[in-house]
Amino acid sequence: MHTLFVFLQAEGAAKGGNWSFLIMMAAIFVVMYFLMIRPQKKRQKELQAYRENLKKGDKVITAGGIYGTIAEVKEAYVLLEVDANVKIRVDKSTLVKDTTDLQQGN
Repeated sequence: MHTLFVFLQAEGAAKGGNWSFLIMMAAIFVVMYFLMIRPQKKRQKELQAYRENLKKGDKVITAGGIYGTIAEVKEAYVLLEVDANVKIRVDKSTLVKDTTDLQQGN
């Protein structure tokens, strides 16, 4: 008797369970989009705009942690002055942020 009751419950849940499963999966995707994907895309767009608007004299930090001032800007790279008369060429994609937000805290 108990086995028959369990099978009947499982059969009833399987019939109506498809729609609830699809709704739940769609809800999970929407939550993932707004909490993870959308903010990451926004950060990527801001970083791309930052890299496109670099100009001579901007203070920047590379992905490797090198602080410097931009001496020259080209299409794919920048010439970074890290000390007096010491310049290195770095790819624009390695520039991660400027130092103005670090200086405001002090």
